[in-house]
Amino acid sequence: MGCWTTSCDLGHLKARSKVSVLFTMILIFTYLFYCLTGYCDSMPSPLFVHQNFRSKLFPKEAKKLSHWNGSVVRELPEQDATDVEEEKRQRGLAYDSNLSVSNNFGTKEFPQAIIIGVKKGGTRALLEFLRVHPDVRAVGAEPHFFDRFYEKGLQWYRNLMPRTLDGQITMEKTPSYFITREAAPRVFSMSRSTKLIVVVRDPVTRAVSDYTQTLTKSPGLPSFQNLVFKNSTTGLIDTSWSAVRIGIYAKHLEHWLRYFPLAQFLFVSGEKLVTDPAGEMGRVQDFLGLKRVVTNKHFYFNQTKGFPCLKKPEGSSRPRCLGKSKGRPHPHIPAEVLHRLRDFYRPFNMKFYQMTGQDFGWE
Repeated sequence: MGCWTTSCDLGHLKARSKVSVLFTMILIFTYLFYCLTGYCDSMPSPLFVHQNFRSKLFPKEAKKLSHWNGSVVRELPEQDATDVEEEKRQRGLAYDSNLSVSNNFGTKEFPQAIIIGVKKGGTRALLEFLRVHPDVRAVGAEPHFFDRFYEKGLQWYRNLMPRTLDGQITMEKTPSYFITREAAPRVFSMSRSTKLIVVVRDPVTRAVSDYTQTLTKSPGLPSFQNLVFKNSTTGLIDTSWSAVRIGIYAKHLEHWLRYFPLAQFLFVSGEKLVTDPAGEMGRVQDFLGLKRVVTNKHFYFNQTKGFPCLKKPEGSSRPRCLGKSKGRPHPHIPAEVLHRLRDFYRPFNMKFYQMTGQDFGWE
């Protein structure tokens, strides 16, 4: 039996409308399902929608994010943390050790600032203090991209970075970059505008601290004095020993200045990072173009460890200090050995003061 043309057309339109609504609902539910399972992580969705959606689903996580922005202070020693993560890298796993709900939105960027040195200077403390700042996102372990894993490529390196939102900066720290000749041109090739932070410490104290760390891993190590001298009779210092070589700061800086202007460097005093952490953090925040959020109220001095710790954040049961390996007692070194090593470093220190325009007061 036939029908009027108008009524048939209306019936067809209603049917099509129902199909369209059903199809749209299927697409929406499919999208939500994949987002909740993390598969739409890389899709270009509006950030404020995604963030609000996550906040409603996980209000406790959102509260933590607003207070700490995912900054995690790990109680891991500088080298031990690296060793654990390095095994993952060798297996080809790209990881993000700065865990946060923000991993599901934002973008991964190359670091705008890198802590390039120096080992046993205070780099771990500086990074953890910086991660309190809501506008800083940093890799927890040392990537070692520009000195060990450069062949893996820049895309691999970027995948290691945490996700950031507009107004946040990405950072990483690998202290061995400062003494690695290939690192400077490689960083320059990535971005010639990268800001570079070098934490320095009295090179004599730093060398002893370096030796102490190695000694804990290799108890059968020769004595400090046996390693520091090529010839103990003449007092000739062995500059091939890394514990000595790292402390010749002027030599390493000369190489980096071939690629980056002095204005892109900030030299942080490892000693002041202990005695006046808020003051040094003020300089660092200014250098990075950040608001001075990390201040005196964030620190207290731990008499047992001998260095500052972060006061406990809201909701935490205890303050947060660096790992047990920090603040190790140093072995006894004869005063004459330390005196000869200090004489060796003196001209290099003077040159470093001139190059940086800072007198670090190392006697």
